[in-house]
Amino acid sequence: MSLLIEASFSFSLDQPTDVLLQFEAASLPEQKIINPKTTLSASEHCARVPAQDDIGERIWIRAEGDFDVSYSARAEVQRMIAPLPSLEMLAPHDMPGEAVQYLFDSRYCPADQFQPFVEAEFGDTQGGARIAAIRDWIAQNLSYVPGSSGPDTGAVDSFVQRQGICRDYAHVLISLARASTIPARYVACYSPGVTPPDFHAVAEVFLEDPNTRDGGTWQLVDATGMATPEDIVKIGVGRDAADVSFLTSFGPSNFRSSRVSVVQE
Repeated sequence: MSLLIEASFSFSLDQPTDVLLQFEAASLPEQKIINPKTTLSASEHCARVPAQDDIGERIWIRAEGDFDVSYSARAEVQRMIAPLPSLEMLAPHDMPGEAVQYLFDSRYCPADQFQPFVEAEFGDTQGGARIAAIRDWIAQNLSYVPGSSGPDTGAVDSFVQRQGICRDYAHVLISLARASTIPARYVACYSPGVTPPDFHAVAEVFLEDPNTRDGGTWQLVDATGMATPEDIVKIGVGRDAADVSFLTSFGPSNFRSSRVSVVQE
């Protein structure tokens, strides 16, 4: 699938401030990025650094005053996808180091608090079948309500309030997966099916690779139902939203505007 991506956002800084940006589509074997173009306002300092798990890059800037960002690229997605319910889970002692870190609690995903719930609600399932059941439960029990959550909203808040936006859906799914001893991570991404158009978030779970003996595979899961693995373009991954924000300011900042367009060619 070929997708045309255009994104822009702006913010202001009252004093010289360090800001970490992550908004560019990652160049990966499963997604080819063609003719990427990034335009940034002038800054005192600008440097690129590898992002989490070496998926994508982050950009450090140090600037003051109004700052504008624009980005465009074409992405060709060719991702191998297996039927989720058919995938088995790996025993913890068989998991590689890259996956183990995604079993632990994180800022927005206190998985240990959900262990009694997953056993009571999903105890008759395992592996990919459990993830599919979790995805369906979230879709049926949470309402997508723009503006219903803020930067401090975590998975417990969303679970109790039964509402949220894409980041909240992802946090709940990640928490329930980790509570089931299935590694899960947060994925910042672009997708053409997002309504209203914006930066999107989904989950990714680590399950047995049916094509490789004793191997594992990351599988994308979107409980909002707005994106499918075939049309997701990854920006970056992390333990939760705190690791993959498109803008992290290490000082006071004022967010002004943003615009995202993803169109299937």
